[in-house]
Amino acid sequence: MARKHYDLPGTAPLGASPADDVTAGMNDERQGGSALRFVREVLETVLLTALIFFAVRAVVGNYVVDGHSMDPNLQNGEYLFVNRAVYYHFDRNALLNLIPGQHHQGQDIVYLFHPPQRGDIVVLNPPVTTDKPYVKRVIGVAGDTIAIHNSRVFVNGEALNEPYIAQEPQYVYPHDGSAVFTVPPGMVFVLGDNRNNSNDSHIFGPVALDEIVGKTVAAYWPPHDIGLIRH
Repeated sequence: MARKHYDLPGTAPLGASPADDVTAGMNDERQGGSALRFVREVLETVLLTALIFFAVRAVVGNYVVDGHSMDPNLQNGEYLFVNRAVYYHFDRNALLNLIPGQHHQGQDIVYLFHPPQRGDIVVLNPPVTTDKPYVKRVIGVAGDTIAIHNSRVFVNGEALNEPYIAQEPQYVYPHDGSAVFTVPPGMVFVLGDNRNNSNDSHIFGPVALDEIVGKTVAAYWPPHDIGLIRH
């Protein structure tokens, strides 16, 4: 008569050794550890990607040309990369005044790279009611005198050589009969390259430096316009 064998609670089944239980447990631990490592690596990759994305967005923006004010150099619907960091600036006196006992009057603006320069094509927030930024060319900086007459633009008394414009300006500036307009501190004077079809400083006046979004760098769409922007 065959004998029946019963497994006692807490003991290995007949035919199985304690080493088999240990091996199975180790395999389960390895699988659990691999899953945790995979999840951690995925999270690290996602976080790193997000960090790079926001860092790049803080430095480089994009802009779509809306209209024909910059013809013939920038076309309606053209997509541009804009360098947001190139004009980054801060008030050194404001920082120094954070130190107890320090009191510096006025502003001492320091640029990380350089301020807007004549000829730069920039994206800006215009001093008019609009929900879109504009793209224009910087013609004058603080202290420059501007006059437009006889189909020419004069900066500090010198007529600009402008082979890049669509047409010569058919208007006179300043409008009030003054001989020249002097660009105030902390501001720039901008014009569209399509002089006679542009809402710019000859209409709404100078633009504050704090309203300059950045400097255009390159066009990336449509494909036939891909390339660096000449300033």
